[in-house]
Amino acid sequence: MILRMITPVMIIQAMIIMPAIITMMIIGMTSIAVTTITTAIPMLMTTSKPARPRRRAVARADSVNEDAARTPDSRSGMRESEAAALYRLMTWLSPSFPVGAFSYSSGIEWAVEAGDICDAASLRSWLISMLADGPGFCDGVFLAHAHRAASSLDQAGLREIAELAAAFVPSRERYLETSAQGRAFIDIARAAWNCDGLDRLVSCCDGVIVYPVAVGLVSAAHAIPLAPTLHAFLHALTSNWISAGARLVPLGQTDSQRVLALLEPIVVSTGKRALEASLDDLGSATFRADLASMRHETQYTRLFRS
Repeated sequence: MILRMITPVMIIQAMIIMPAIITMMIIGMTSIAVTTITTAIPMLMTTSKPARPRRRAVARADSVNEDAARTPDSRSGMRESEAAALYRLMTWLSPSFPVGAFSYSSGIEWAVEAGDICDAASLRSWLISMLADGPGFCDGVFLAHAHRAASSLDQAGLREIAELAAAFVPSRERYLETSAQGRAFIDIARAAWNCDGLDRLVSCCDGVIVYPVAVGLVSAAHAIPLAPTLHAFLHALTSNWISAGARLVPLGQTDSQRVLALLEPIVVSTGKRALEASLDDLGSATFRADLASMRHETQYTRLFRS
């Protein structure tokens, strides 16, 4: 019925009207698109422009850069001066620093031949006494007092400490050991790590500078704090003793590390005592170790110089 109602006239009218409607729709869509593009162009141009730096932000950045050397780095957690101090301590007290520490055993060679040291457990017991009641504690006290005297530029006090430390050595071989290492440490520090005031501190000692005094003097000249210097020194001393024992017993690397790990609390407590001790607190009760260093002088076969 609907198809029958459509007449030829109606078809002709539709053909005339439809193009006009289509044209109007295209124009409307075009105008909408143009309007959208026209509106978007300023937005795109605005967001693509680089933001101008604000003077306040620049000033703040400059302030941060100036304070970088004085404040800890958020990534490393260390100030620049602390990183430098750690670098020097790790270098000076590493086994590769050429003071000849590997050629001395502090009497351990005779103790091994005599049967006093025969395994990891006996080495640990021997070194506990050496650290807490013998040369470990005494060397720590001398290092601490030498560091304080050098830091305060007390030349007379530094000379007296150097003389006392040299006179405190119990045997000829131990004197050779500590004086040779002290001389080598000073020579290398002056040649490769010299700094203002170091030569003056060395010259005021006017005599033999034993190893702990040399370490205290040089670290003070470089403004390295006393506490980490002392603990690094005691760690290096203990490591060298364990290295000698490992070669003489002999011990494996794992056993050597176990001994070093077990001695950690002894090293820490000895360092704390040495920091708090006066020169009147000096004293040694390691008679067997002192005898070992004396008898090593006449030992028939020897790998070490002490």
